[in-house]
Amino acid sequence: MSDHTTHTRPRRAALGALLAAVLALAGLTAAGLTAAQPATAAPATMRPAANLFQWTWNAIAQECTTQLGPAGYGYVQTSPPNEHVVLAGQWWTSYQPVSYKVASKLGTRAEYKSMIDTCRTAGVSVITDVVVNHMSGQTTAGTGWAGTAYSEERYPGPEGGYGPQDFHACKTNISNYNDRYQVQNCRLVGLQDLDTGSDYVRSEIAAYLNDLISLGVRGFRVDASKHIAAVDLEAIRGKLTDQSVYIEHEVIAGSGEPVQPAEYFGSGDSNEFNYARNLKSVLQSGNLSSLGALKDQSWLLPTDKAAVFVDNHDTERNGETLSYKNGSDYRLANVFALSYPYGWPTVYSGYAFSSTDAGAPQQGNGKVNDAVCGQGTWTCAHRWNETAHMVGFRNAVGTGALTNVWSDGGRLAYGRGSLGYVALNRNGSALQRTFQTSLPAGRYCDVISGATTSGGCSGTTVTVASGGSATFTVPANGSVALHVGQPAGGTATPTPTPTPTPTTASQVSFGVNATTSWGQNVFVVGDRAELGSWNPASAIALSSATYPVWRASVTLPAGTVVQYKYVRKESTGAVTWESGANRTVTVPASGVLTLTDTWRS
Repeated sequence: MSDHTTHTRPRRAALGALLAAVLALAGLTAAGLTAAQPATAAPATMRPAANLFQWTWNAIAQECTTQLGPAGYGYVQTSPPNEHVVLAGQWWTSYQPVSYKVASKLGTRAEYKSMIDTCRTAGVSVITDVVVNHMSGQTTAGTGWAGTAYSEERYPGPEGGYGPQDFHACKTNISNYNDRYQVQNCRLVGLQDLDTGSDYVRSEIAAYLNDLISLGVRGFRVDASKHIAAVDLEAIRGKLTDQSVYIEHEVIAGSGEPVQPAEYFGSGDSNEFNYARNLKSVLQSGNLSSLGALKDQSWLLPTDKAAVFVDNHDTERNGETLSYKNGSDYRLANVFALSYPYGWPTVYSGYAFSSTDAGAPQQGNGKVNDAVCGQGTWTCAHRWNETAHMVGFRNAVGTGALTNVWSDGGRLAYGRGSLGYVALNRNGSALQRTFQTSLPAGRYCDVISGATTSGGCSGTTVTVASGGSATFTVPANGSVALHVGQPAGGTATPTPTPTPTPTTASQVSFGVNATTSWGQNVFVVGDRAELGSWNPASAIALSSATYPVWRASVTLPAGTVVQYKYVRKESTGAVTWESGANRTVTVPASGVLTLTDTWRS
């Protein structure tokens, strides 16, 4: 929930803290997901998230399959799934709970469960926004979205619901943010503040979170953490059925205020608002020099405790950060956030608005319409090359060190070890320069302008010489990004073999018996476009549902002789090919051919 330092708004709760979870199913993964990591996992080892703000569950399910999974997003953050008040279609009604039923203007419980399963199959874990500091701001009786009756300080709950005794004694709004008691016990912009110091209330909240876990949610974003005592959140976490969840808190701290983010590190990490504010200041000033050393600034949270973003649904509305309305500055900020080695980035993707209260495109009854990219008001910022392709960049460079930093004020360039290189140009004229990289010699695709194709590159090709130097042009108010996962013309290991193009298709169920460790997943890649054309970045994720056998079915042209191999990917993005020669299979004329191979060490 946002606080007074950045927002004033009518009776609503806003962004809280992102709770990104990591799957822990007996130490295995589910269908293509990153293997479970402990609660102490560093954000740098986690694939980026996409925050699809106010997207319906059905639309998110489709997006996971067609866009998020293929792009390499590891997580998708959803808006709160709880039942909420019914007012005039404002977006912030999602943040005024009246019950913990999974039923909202974004979809039903069944649709939410289906979305989670679909995203999991696509290799994307679901994080959900949860509101647990308060209930609604309504002071009269009403009926929620799913038909639940409620009144002031009387709401149904998973176990027994809430009555007046379950709310803090302070019934007035917070007036002094330098008073810890008011911040954590009084009402925030009229919202009825739960007494989270009560073990009963803690159990009700934990029951809600555990219900979401049972549906397959792998993380939570806790709203208004600053307004909940840190010890209360630690106690709630202790009641969760899955202690591997990775928790982030929204703690927007002003100078001299009594509540600070570090207090919450006992139960999770924190959003870093100063990071997003600084990006706006630097990008709009036109001088990028300071960004090269940003990760070393003492005013930022430790990198392994920071969840970073360029904007969120609150800050894009109050002007605290950049937003889609800032054009090239916004796109450059996203390139930086996804390429620079600090924190764990979430890409925000919402909808265009002229009124800060305006809800997403919706029907007459308030039900939100499925998002359609390229039409209407949805920004679909997560699909831009500056985001989707840079997710691939971040996955490829992993924890690679910051190298070869260069800046002349309006331009900034840096490498990520020997795995990637990026150049940003805030000036109004193009920059042509010879840059020193640590990349291996070869030809690379600039992923901002395109991607690897079977014929080379759909965008600009950059050649890196044997010593790492590369001469290329960075567009005005634009960027160039190169990484080892996107060589021009694809990878030469192994050598592709030309194949005929039959007219009918059948399925091959690829399966390999492979024992893995934490953070490892197994993929199949081969000489067909359907198998990634030997490019590990485009390899097909195998499901661990029948572990230790990893499996996935692929539709291929009937009668084709296909070459393939299995690869293992680490959580850092590192790729290991199995040993030995290329495997070969002939696609059957009809039906499904089931393979069960054994990983070759």
